[in-house]
Amino acid sequence: MWGVAPGMARVLPRPRSPLTAVRRWYEEELGWPTTGTEPVELPTGLRFDALEMPADAGSAVLRRLPRTGPVALLRAGCDGNHQDDRPKLLMLIAAGGAEELPGILEWLEWGALVPELTARGTGDRMPAPAFPPAGAPSYGFGSREAARWVRPPRPGYETENSLPTTGFGAGNGDDGGVPGLVRLVSAAATECHRARLLRARNAQSDRAKGDQPLAFSNASRMSAGTRPRSLTL
Repeated sequence: MWGVAPGMARVLPRPRSPLTAVRRWYEEELGWPTTGTEPVELPTGLRFDALEMPADAGSAVLRRLPRTGPVALLRAGCDGNHQDDRPKLLMLIAAGGAEELPGILEWLEWGALVPELTARGTGDRMPAPAFPPAGAPSYGFGSREAARWVRPPRPGYETENSLPTTGFGAGNGDDGGVPGLVRLVSAAATECHRARLLRARNAQSDRAKGDQPLAFSNASRMSAGTRPRSLTL
């Protein structure tokens, strides 16, 4: 057998980083650009934007709308750009939707009443959830993961035309497709408001019994100034 010459170190291939596999999955399987950072992040404003809300409100939205675009769950305190002490849900929407969000909220008569409902668009980014293992029914957090998929993207299927958007041809969710952006924002604003009021009620456990349901109480309507249009959609 030939040995290694004295003074020459054996060169071994460097093991592939799990982060490299994650980056390649997004770029090669989905065609989504990624950042050159570690951990891997996905820039928004290019292939998609992301509607962001507290996880408790987002879970209620998912129950109301069984079909949406891809949805990711963000672990509390793990996003370097958007620190928060609560987990968040990120719902992918068509690129440009982040810029439309303020106008949609004004039209729905929510205005600034739901500060927890925001969006990530051009110039922003989101943590890249670990890619779903083939055949896995659910996706949990790994030791280094900031996010996981709740409704994962499907290679070869999720394109710009399959995400919630506005304008002519936007879906309403009644034909098996994803809902239009207005309907999605309407549901998200309602559930964000409801969840915030519920948190406030739970924090004030000494409230007198017999109050009206807080999400639709007189106090809630007075604080809103009107009955939001979205509650009728």
